[in-house]
Amino acid sequence: MGAPVVDRLPAALARRIALAAQGFADPRPVPAVDGRQLRRMTARLAVVQIDSVNVLSRAHYLPAFSRLGPYPRQALDDLAGRRRELFEYWAHEASLLPVRLHPHLRWRMAAAEEHAWGSMVRIQRERPGYVSEVLERVREAGPLKASDLAEPRPDRPGSMWNWHAGKVALEWLFYTGVITARGRTAGFERVYDLTERVLPAAVLQTPTPEPADAVRELVRTASRALGVATERDLRDYFRLRPPAARAAIAELADAGELLPVEVAGWGAPAWLHPQARRPRWVRARALVSPFDSLVWERPRVARVFGFRYRLEIYTPAARRVHGYYVLPFLLGDRLVARVDLKADRQAGVLRVQAAFAEDGVDRAEVAAALAEELALMACWMQLDAVVAGERGDLAAELAAAVGRLVP
Repeated sequence: MGAPVVDRLPAALARRIALAAQGFADPRPVPAVDGRQLRRMTARLAVVQIDSVNVLSRAHYLPAFSRLGPYPRQALDDLAGRRRELFEYWAHEASLLPVRLHPHLRWRMAAAEEHAWGSMVRIQRERPGYVSEVLERVREAGPLKASDLAEPRPDRPGSMWNWHAGKVALEWLFYTGVITARGRTAGFERVYDLTERVLPAAVLQTPTPEPADAVRELVRTASRALGVATERDLRDYFRLRPPAARAAIAELADAGELLPVEVAGWGAPAWLHPQARRPRWVRARALVSPFDSLVWERPRVARVFGFRYRLEIYTPAARRVHGYYVLPFLLGDRLVARVDLKADRQAGVLRVQAAFAEDGVDRAEVAAALAEELALMACWMQLDAVVAGERGDLAAELAAAVGRLVP
């Protein structure tokens, strides 16, 4: 048998394929978004990352807005809550996933001691009796929040993982899959319950695949969500380890479920999903969350879009280049600008704290489109206005464009 034929893709086509796979080649629904469209989006992405930062919006709400436009956030909550079509687990990071993937992540749950980290692993080794007590309390008393456990918080000021022992025990049990998230409080605290009391019986009764089969399905799912991807892209989507991911990629390639391609300028072999769309153009307009699957792997963003992107939330303020919560702006099939946004809920405005354009763009066109998208976001977030600040090389043009939108 000869070597496989390798297709060669222009970089612009690969970029459009990637955008189409992520749902940016479809027009936004008119007149309104319904549960069917949200269901289709979450099935397409497979992983919607969760993050607690709320300077603009909780991260898991933004991907649907980016792709579909304004929608009722309660409808997404219902998919994870009342409808039980999504569940929380550690996939890329903490994420919402379609329940069909639960059986394909049980190998990670079963090997929690190998895959979990730090205090979670230590507590189940050093205090197994305490972990059992916490589980029994959930079993007997029902849904439980970490704040319901009267445990002192460690004295580690400034640490984002400043968990007390009860929270650590709950997170260990969550990682093992024994308990899961029943929901979230208004303050975004996870509410834990026994998995058997949360997930649908049909999901729980689905046989657990062998780990190699499960990893193969996760790579297959990642390939569908990415369209065209390198090995690193495919394994990063579900944070798979290299040996298992490489074996799965090889098996899928042998079966014709991944097609080898060379993308101009990528400098690394890539794989194309056989059903990936190859659109002639993409006419998107979207503000993209830092935790969106389109941009969460920064080397891929640089490779696909030529866009150098760094999350500066954890960078000291004096050393930030672009800002605290910076969203790339997608126009057509390119990332053309970035804005540092804040929802000032007390004042009722969406603040653009900084705005920067990419080199070579039509700044007037970008500013006009960006102003319209910001106004749409403000309306969706029930804020009264957009206020454009003075920082950044696009700030003046954006302020003028925002001003022209005011009736």
